[in-house]
Amino acid sequence: MSIESHRTQRLTAERVPYLLHEIVSRSAARFPEAPALISKSRTWSYAELHAAVQRASSGFRQRGLARQDRVAVYLPKSLETVAAMFGASAAGGAFVPVNPVLKAEQVGHILRNSGARVLVTSGARLEAIGSALADCPGLTHVILTDGDAPVMPAGVRCEPWSALAGAGPDVAPHRCIDGDMVAIFYTSGSTGLPKGVVLSHRNMVAGATSVASYLGNTHEDRILSLLPLSFDAGFSQLTTGFHAGACVVLLDYLLAGDVVRAVRDQAITGITGVPPLWSQLADATWPAGSTATVRYFATTGGVMPRPVLDKLRAAFPAASPFLMYGLTEAFRSTYLPPEEIDRRPDSIGRAIPNAEILVLRPDGTPCDAGEPGELVHRGALVSLGYWQNPAATAERFKPIPGSLAPGGQPELAVWSGDTVVRDEEGFLYFRGRRDEMIKSSGYRVSPTEIEDSLMQSGLVTEIVAVGVPDERLGQAVVVVAVAADGGGTDPAPLLNYAREKLPAYMVPQRVVWRNGLPRNPNGKFDRVKLKAELLEGAADGR
Repeated sequence: MSIESHRTQRLTAERVPYLLHEIVSRSAARFPEAPALISKSRTWSYAELHAAVQRASSGFRQRGLARQDRVAVYLPKSLETVAAMFGASAAGGAFVPVNPVLKAEQVGHILRNSGARVLVTSGARLEAIGSALADCPGLTHVILTDGDAPVMPAGVRCEPWSALAGAGPDVAPHRCIDGDMVAIFYTSGSTGLPKGVVLSHRNMVAGATSVASYLGNTHEDRILSLLPLSFDAGFSQLTTGFHAGACVVLLDYLLAGDVVRAVRDQAITGITGVPPLWSQLADATWPAGSTATVRYFATTGGVMPRPVLDKLRAAFPAASPFLMYGLTEAFRSTYLPPEEIDRRPDSIGRAIPNAEILVLRPDGTPCDAGEPGELVHRGALVSLGYWQNPAATAERFKPIPGSLAPGGQPELAVWSGDTVVRDEEGFLYFRGRRDEMIKSSGYRVSPTEIEDSLMQSGLVTEIVAVGVPDERLGQAVVVVAVAADGGGTDPAPLLNYAREKLPAYMVPQRVVWRNGLPRNPNGKFDRVKLKAELLEGAADGR
């Protein structure tokens, strides 16, 4: 290596990254031979990951990718999936991760709405969504990681992944700043079509720095990537891992046993999941010594039921639990330090580093301790808004009355739509989504509060509470549940427990037993689908 190359590598290692792809180049300069990414039997070192990102970046630019052009990535987790996303960033474009479980209709909506210029996918997936491509006028290139190129719509060129690294005139990278868009994450939403949340380099790098700091990530960590990379918390496993120079192990979740083997065989030190996933893992069989290397486990995307938390603490005796809360519009907002778990296991904690979290009334004034209000997030992690949706952006991204950004302009914060309560010490407690709250007998009822209470009965393993129209009550509380130990024909024991533990207005009017509960693409319980099914059943007289 030349003296100039040594100097460049040293400066890269020392400089604080401000663009997303620079967290890879910085770790490649610091730990070039260390493992960065593992997918099945394949491993890339940081030097290899950096080289793959640069090849993808060059290939995108050779194909005319302009600054801020979108690259959609519709793949399961793989080395190429990661290289494509970070390569789009390095090229000056923006990546759009598409959940691999989505079908043609949903993928077509994301491609059209984002105006994707390039699609990176596999041959089988391209064949499955082929009909959707005809209505994507912005699409000019499809890159296949495997399979043969089919007949494409006019104006769309299809090439193999290897062509991205092919010979061709290099094109200088577009100059970017940290406020530029780097990604669009599509939220599952509660109603209507998914909305694209626009994230900047600043959002991503600030989030990685903050989360890695309180999780204590180092280059010695081995992080298990279980959640979809199209989910902000799933992508966070990459950014926090790469920021610290850690190794990230990619795993598309199939069965709990696959996770058990991965934790044991890969000597995993950190895992993040959502409550429904943790419910399954808590009931898995963990052989002696299989969790010895795990130093932390974390949850996000909902409140962790206490019985599940207790089982996980028993399964991971040496690990610290981190209970986190976040929203795609601001990446990550709060966490509960492990030392507070026994004192307040129902809390979502306090603000993460470099964020301020407020509990406000509708008029923007602060709530008192114990008074329910809306969680509002301000700071560097607040995203740029919703892609091509100014009305929705104006509704969710608003200034806090009296707050001013540098220069005297109103600073935009994200109003989460989530109802929380703050205690006297500033710790927060989730009460429910504003659009999921149940209005029954004149009371606003939190479905989460009902679910948490009934989970502790030991009679159910999964449960969702929803409100359905009722002439007498306004909305009646109905719970849809999976019974423990194969039971579930008699609702009386669960209802008796509810009457004992809950006020009358929270007691379910009905229990619907299921063998399993539907989940949305991010692994959360699909409340919208469950409610629609209940309403359809009522209309049919069932």
